[in-house]
Amino acid sequence: MLARLSRTAFPTSVVRRRFLSTTPSRRSDALFVHRDTPYNNPKIAFEFNAENLKRAQDIIGHYPPQYKKAAVIPLLDLGQRQNKGWTSISVMNYIANLLEMPPMRVYEVATFYTMFNREPIGEHFVQVCTTTPCMLRGSTEILDTVCEHLGGIKPGQTTKDGKFTVIEVECQGACSNAPMLVVGDDFYEDLTPQTTKKILDGFKKGQKPKPGPQSGRITSENSAGLTSLNTKPYGPGEHCLPEFQ
Repeated sequence: MLARLSRTAFPTSVVRRRFLSTTPSRRSDALFVHRDTPYNNPKIAFEFNAENLKRAQDIIGHYPPQYKKAAVIPLLDLGQRQNKGWTSISVMNYIANLLEMPPMRVYEVATFYTMFNREPIGEHFVQVCTTTPCMLRGSTEILDTVCEHLGGIKPGQTTKDGKFTVIEVECQGACSNAPMLVVGDDFYEDLTPQTTKKILDGFKKGQKPKPGPQSGRITSENSAGLTSLNTKPYGPGEHCLPEFQ
């Protein structure tokens, strides 16, 4: 039966359709294999500036000398931040040398965690969550709004002016405030197409829109108002027998 199924011809439109994601398909080695390019090769020098070197030494100091390689993730993050938001081969080699690790061990970490960007990104890195809770609350419309408002780019692409890069991401841990997106390190939650456009317009103007819920509520409070813990809490011994008060 399986043999018959494998020989069944499906229409091209069905075979090529991507049902679960709108992210463009990429070659399987895109995330794991480094290939030298004019903008990303070992000949391009990288080293921490004085401020970040001091910070790196402080991070390394949290670990016993024989285990300083445990600092590889925070140091890669520090290097990525200094390198305009992406982790080049030179950043990885520098971290390997600083931690006295084989470079391959650093490559393994940088290619495993999706938080490390292996290609240059725009000034504003927009990550739109499309996991189940956000999808149920309209994240598909939010993603479409972001892409259309930024000139019709697709997830995984950068605007021509280099200001914005947009990607789809998995759960960001703000499910009770879905749908949401992340710009840099800031969460923007309870989104609608209108508030999404307003946020993007703010960044276009060089402003930093206020992070958090865009619906007016505070953090993750019930949008219908307080429904519990709405009476005065009783004090110590208040409901004890008189002899124990």
